[in-house]
Amino acid sequence: MSKKYGIAELAREFDVTTRTIRFYEDKGLLAPVREGQRRVYAPRDRVRLRLIMRGKRLGFSLEEIRQLIDLYDVDPSEVTQLRHFLDKIHEHKETLVDQQKDIAETLAEMERIEAQCSSLLSEKQKKRQTAN
Repeated sequence: MSKKYGIAELAREFDVTTRTIRFYEDKGLLAPVREGQRRVYAPRDRVRLRLIMRGKRLGFSLEEIRQLIDLYDVDPSEVTQLRHFLDKIHEHKETLVDQQKDIAETLAEMERIEAQCSSLLSEKQKKRQTAN
């Protein structure tokens, strides 16, 4: 018999709230069975939750995560899923590299402006002291 997991157990393991897990369930990413009022998660749900958390850390949307998870069901060899995952990683890397360039340019501009403002402030303070 395979291990079963309660919502609180998974929440502790993945350091998320039970509300987060219920949200993923509402979105159709997890499918626990019910034993009375209790949600019972199978090892498959635990793996899916691990994939969701990894995808979120990498910046994937829930829809992208869903597509990746659904590919496991379509191709048990995981070849299709891995190809799709690599494509998504490349897309996200390109976006992050572009953002990194934008941030570097913004920081450089801020440093130039900061230097100009500091210099101007210094000049104005000297003029003020001379005038007094």
